[in-house]
Amino acid sequence: MKWIKRVFGAILVVIVVAVVSLFFLPADRIAQIAAEQIRSQTGRDVSITGGVSMTLWPVLGASVGGLEVGNAEWSDQGPMLTAENAAIGVDALALLRGEISITNIEATSPTIRLESRKDGRASWQFTDASGGATIETETAPEREAQAFSIKRLSVSNATLIYDAEGSDLVSYAGVDLDLDWPERLGAADIRATLRPAGQNVDVIARIDGFAGFIAGQVQPVSGTISAGGGVLTLNGRASTAGDVAGKLGLDLPDTDAFLTAIGLGAVQLPANLGAAIDMRSDMTLTSDRRLSLRDLNVDLGGNSLSGAADISLNGVPQINAQLTTGALDLTSATGGSSGGGSSDAVSSGWSKAKIDANGLASFNGEISLKATSIDLGSFKLGTTRALISNDRSRAVFDLREVQAYGGTVSGEFVMNNRNGLSVGGKIFAQSIAVQPLLADAAGITRLTGRGDAEVSFLGSGSSVHAIMNALSGKGAVKLGKGMIDGLDLNTLMGNGKGSGGTTVFDSLGATFTIKDGNLRNDDLLFALPNYEARGKGRIGLGAQDLDYVFTPAALRANEGKGLAIPVRITGPWADPKIRPDLKAAVDLNFAEEKARIEKRAKEQVQQKLQERLGITAQEGQSVEDAAKDKVEDKLKRELLKIFD
Repeated sequence: MKWIKRVFGAILVVIVVAVVSLFFLPADRIAQIAAEQIRSQTGRDVSITGGVSMTLWPVLGASVGGLEVGNAEWSDQGPMLTAENAAIGVDALALLRGEISITNIEATSPTIRLESRKDGRASWQFTDASGGATIETETAPEREAQAFSIKRLSVSNATLIYDAEGSDLVSYAGVDLDLDWPERLGAADIRATLRPAGQNVDVIARIDGFAGFIAGQVQPVSGTISAGGGVLTLNGRASTAGDVAGKLGLDLPDTDAFLTAIGLGAVQLPANLGAAIDMRSDMTLTSDRRLSLRDLNVDLGGNSLSGAADISLNGVPQINAQLTTGALDLTSATGGSSGGGSSDAVSSGWSKAKIDANGLASFNGEISLKATSIDLGSFKLGTTRALISNDRSRAVFDLREVQAYGGTVSGEFVMNNRNGLSVGGKIFAQSIAVQPLLADAAGITRLTGRGDAEVSFLGSGSSVHAIMNALSGKGAVKLGKGMIDGLDLNTLMGNGKGSGGTTVFDSLGATFTIKDGNLRNDDLLFALPNYEARGKGRIGLGAQDLDYVFTPAALRANEGKGLAIPVRITGPWADPKIRPDLKAAVDLNFAEEKARIEKRAKEQVQQKLQERLGITAQEGQSVEDAAKDKVEDKLKRELLKIFD
């Protein structure tokens, strides 16, 4: 028993002497000892500089003017942590048990660099100084990483860098971060404020099993990101490798404000097409930043869509999506007006408001779309199946099935905003009701019927007005039976007045060219049982005016030679003037009679002149020449009298 007491007494004396000795050591020496102990337990170099104040028990801690914690051996990106005016505390009792329990870390203006590799290595996984637990490959290390926890972390004005192999580097400056992790095997609460564009972006998250999370395990996660008046929410599971899955919510009253706040820059999306967003979806995000959305439901500020999407978030988003919708309103993108038809546009001219097509630069990829109806402003479509392909601000709308104006439309429509906005395409239409189409396109309601058409076109400009005045292209149209309101061929052919009434025709065909916003046609042909009508002239698509000659002909009139009365249509679309051209009618129908009358009148005039002047024209000589010769002879005789 005495020997036991002596042994314990000796141990106690040694402990007392050791503790007392520590109190007499300089603070910087104690800090150095603490740094060496941390290095031996973590395998990381720790450098403490500047003024030092120390605590030894129960917390081994230091407040220093400068702190630097080295990175993993495989990293070549510099220290994991550098800070000024830092304070760190370590649970001394836990350290004796071989655990690293950091009670608190406080730092001002630190730089924190976190790195992860595809083979599972992470810079926040620590080993002892022997390196025996260092992770070099996917093979599990022979020794487990040290038990590690941080009960309290508080940093302000930090620079946070996250480098995940295979993904874009993430870097934020001006970060305020608080971490509460009271139990090593429990949950951690994180609150952070980032300022990527000078505005606060607030992040609140809770991660269950935080020790497993920082070791690379997938753990339950919930959180919100608030910025620019909008909120993004997530409730699911995640890992430090960047793998995330769960329920995603997005409530953005102002999309531009949200994107600007998080540093992506405003894209100025049109109203009804993303200026405001309310979205709910199941989502999966992989470590290489590939986002998958399923059971997607999104309200874009009036237009609602559902479906699925796969998006690559490296650089400009690359989208592959399949979407369905009901009534889709695209008037905010086309510069048109919904519900008002084209009457306002016809009365006041095309809109000169600038078309904002910057949204075309916000993504690349393909989106298949099925809609019950689409409102393009000037045109109204029914059931539509289309594939939208966008590549560097050039969007191609492949119209695979479009029900419109009682018929079908196919072809493609292109919007290109790479070097200023231009639009173009090639459209094929079958069995289209002409009256509602022309009413929407140009406010013209006089022509009815069904027909087929094809048109190719190209225009450029920053507004509908500019595009329509720069339009070029070509096309053809063919109609079956139809009717023209406001023109009665029977009355016109009877008394030369064709205003009012209607004309029913059997067919109509025409080809045309478009240049500088003017449509020109010279082969319009109407076929009727007893009449035919031809047309040629100019239709101003940009100026919304026309100068067109429409020439109906009575095929059986004029002793079977036919009788034609041209009608000239001039003026603005909103109020065109329709007038028979009687002079042209005479020239066209009575050319022979007019020539005979003119010849007979000329002969009568010449006869009268010969009688009055007393001259006789010789064979092959005109009356004018005969009169001239007579005058010359008389002048000669008068001159000769001078010499008599």
